[in-house]
Amino acid sequence: MSDPAMPDRNMPSPPVPAHFQSFLAFDYGQKRTGVASGNRLLRSATPQATIKAEGDARFAQVEARIREWQPDALVVGVPYHPDGAPHDNTRAAQRFARQLRGRFRLPVYEVDERYSTTEALAGGARDADAASACIILEQFLRSLP
Repeated sequence: MSDPAMPDRNMPSPPVPAHFQSFLAFDYGQKRTGVASGNRLLRSATPQATIKAEGDARFAQVEARIREWQPDALVVGVPYHPDGAPHDNTRAAQRFARQLRGRFRLPVYEVDERYSTTEALAGGARDADAASACIILEQFLRSLP
């Protein structure tokens, strides 16, 4: 199985420094962005309120979450087709990750998030976006040494 923290299929992700303990994860969507917080010690994630905004309004809410949680790094779920091929939402999520890096000057790790929403819905999630962000973050945390 490939490393879930790969920013793209051809370039390995930089290692996550051991002193990075707290993370904020995002399940990017055009209208809604799921959010979860978590830490390396417990290797678990907690859903946060989903951001229901676009453009600058979305980034204002992201900034408020970063101020509140003070994460060491950010994690973004990147969707792919079942066969691993990229699609329009893949590129949109990667663009969102680049924008986070540029705006907030924090490390951003990308995680292959195929099936996270399906898993969240199968688990009976009330807020599938926040539950997906938890699944993405917990997958990332499990990949850490």
